[in-house]
This record gives sequence, C-alpha cells and structure tokens, in this order.
Amino acid sequence: VQLQASGGGLVQTGGSLRLSCVASGRTIANYAMAWFRQAPGKEREFVAITYNTVSTHYANSVKGRFTISRDNAKNTVYLQMNSLKPEDTAVYYCAAHSSGNYYYVQAYNYWGQGTQVTVSS
Repeated sequence: VQLQASGGGLVQTGGSLRLSCVASGRTIANYAMAWFRQAPGKEREFVAITYNTVSTHYANSVKGRFTISRDNAKNTVYLQMNSLKPEDTAVYYCAAHSSGNYYYVQAYNYWGQGTQVTVSS
C-alpha cells in the first residue's frame, strides 16, 4: 500500500492543523493505521493509532489534544491536532500496522513520506 500524507504547515502555539493520509493500492480497512512523528535529532515516536472506527490509542503527550480518525470509504486516515505546542514540531508520518506492538516503528511495514508541522511560540 502506498501512503501520501499532507496537511502540515506553520501554526502558532494553541492553533490547530488537520493531517490527512491517503492510501492507494490496498484498502486500509484491513489495517490498523497510525501516525508517528520525528523531531530533529530525535527518534521517531508513536503518536496515535486507529484499529477501526471506534478503537484508538494515543501517546500520553497528545492525549486530549489530538484525534485520529479514519474513513475507509475514502481510504484516508486523519489526525486532528488542537492546542498545538512548540514541542509538537516534527515531521509527521502515517503508517500501516503489520504485526507486533503498535508502539514501535518495527511493527509497521508501510510508511508515508511525511509532512512537516512547525509550531511557533
């Protein structure tokens, strides 16, 4: 499956952005879909995952501020990001889960190209 992420940009502290990840090649209905992020000089880290339309998990750092959702009919996964902070600045990647603990990058076999999110203070 090919993944194309978009929606990143520059926003002020407290602002909002909505990221989209469009899949092609296969239906995402067969996959748990996640968002990761990677800040400069840091490891890629888990942000959120959606198993289906109702089951989701979030990193503690974004819980209550970010919402992951999916539209299987559109083969698209979203990440609504509210109350953004400078520490949310990173390249955001969408990924399709393969097997293993969803928290780790090794559990994913398909990745999008990333979209830059910059939060100014």
